[in-house]
Amino acid sequence: MKVSRIAAAGALAGAAVLALSGPAFAHVSVSAEGTAAKGGYATVNFKVPNERDDASTTKVEVSFPADHPLASVMPEAIPGWTAEVTRAKLAKPLEMHGEKITEAVSKVTWTATDGKGIRAGFFQKFPLSLGQLPEDTDELVFKALQTYSNKEVVRWIEVPKDGAEEPDNPAPVLALSASTGDHHGGGAAGAEPEQAALKTTATAAEPADSGDTTARVLGVVGIVVGVAGVAYGVAGRRRTTV
Repeated sequence: MKVSRIAAAGALAGAAVLALSGPAFAHVSVSAEGTAAKGGYATVNFKVPNERDDASTTKVEVSFPADHPLASVMPEAIPGWTAEVTRAKLAKPLEMHGEKITEAVSKVTWTATDGKGIRAGFFQKFPLSLGQLPEDTDELVFKALQTYSNKEVVRWIEVPKDGAEEPDNPAPVLALSASTGDHHGGGAAGAEPEQAALKTTATAAEPADSGDTTARVLGVVGIVVGVAGVAYGVAGRRRTTV
């Protein structure tokens, strides 16, 4: 009875950790290095976790919003992966640096070339240099498809709604900050997309995103709960013995 009580407390703590920290790693997400300011340029990372124990992720496709088109998108070279940028004609041309832009990026596709891809228990970041970011929206919604080596395709395409619970397969959403006025966003002053891409390559360490931080905090909470449960069980056994 005493052993069962201790085991139950530990199992409850472990379940709490899994239930609380799981969602932080469970979906494809996008975040900016520094800021992504309206009207400027930014380097962003699409973070793709592998959620399967028996398959690896071999392809990632990210579709770009047609209602807020981006004319300049440049991927960073990633060992073991190829990146293909697909462009489409615009119904309404864009103005950029005094020039008319008649097409924009509709999709970027990364494909594993070494047969390994993202293995179970790992994630991969896919950096992109973006610009010029729109000035008439507070966020950009991307839709992603994640293909596994067993041919399974997970569609991260559900748009989160304000005030509602997060959907099971949420689309990556990039929040845009207020315009800085210099139209260079999170990059160095005067930097164009090519220079922003070089900055990404030269960065040795990337800041941990909020999902990783949340998971670590929840993990600590779970450990504390587990220790408390074990202590409770031991104390009960001592009282019974006396």
